[in-house]
Amino acid sequence: MSDYLLETRDLTREFKGFVAVNQVNLRVRRGTIHALIGPNGAGKTTCFNLLTKFLAPSSGRILFDGHDITDEPPARIARRGVIRSFQISAVFPHLTVLENVRVALQRRLGTSFHFWKSERSLDGLNDRAIELLREVDLESYAAIPAVELSYGRKRALEIATTLAMDPKLMLLDEPTQGMGLEDVDRIRQLIKQVAAQRTVLMVEHNMSVVASIADTITVLQRGATLAEGPYAEVSKNPAVIEAYMGSASVELGAPH
Repeated sequence: MSDYLLETRDLTREFKGFVAVNQVNLRVRRGTIHALIGPNGAGKTTCFNLLTKFLAPSSGRILFDGHDITDEPPARIARRGVIRSFQISAVFPHLTVLENVRVALQRRLGTSFHFWKSERSLDGLNDRAIELLREVDLESYAAIPAVELSYGRKRALEIATTLAMDPKLMLLDEPTQGMGLEDVDRIRQLIKQVAAQRTVLMVEHNMSVVASIADTITVLQRGATLAEGPYAEVSKNPAVIEAYMGSASVELGAPH
């Protein structure tokens, strides 16, 4: 078994002559937190879209857990265990916190489209749903409509629904975007906690978060890999500092 759960080989995506992702060779080691960073427009989200097949690559290959998944559809990739969260909060606002997690767990029963079944048929999922809520520190909010959660706790609920899909690889797209310091710290600790038994690939703009939890950092610029390594090494790379100058250079300092 390879040490790397996910690999890309010369992954490229062009849009009518514009190269958004340019021959990226990404290797995500099993059981680690790997951060994908870069200035705005560097190709980070496009890279995520390629990995989950929201976009098809123009060229290159994607390997996951030893399988070439380049030509597989998104649903099959998800069934393999590549599960993604998005920048925009994606919970069912008028379902309770518990019900949101149960919806994600329902896939295991194979009854997702059995609309004639009673809601009570899902009660057998409650124990596992509570376990997941406990894992993200939301157990005490189980009966509350999701719309009443703070923004940071909604993101924690999204992580719980992602965990309900039993991911081998969690793709987190800007998990702390738009948060205050207290919520950022909560999500930072949560990612570190859930990554103890899983592999995480995250796009993140907050360098304090990246510095404190990422094992490996890949820096993209104009769609290509600019640098890769641990934070202490990458943050001192002159090319990386120059890439961030005038936009986010202040964030490349030591973590708070």
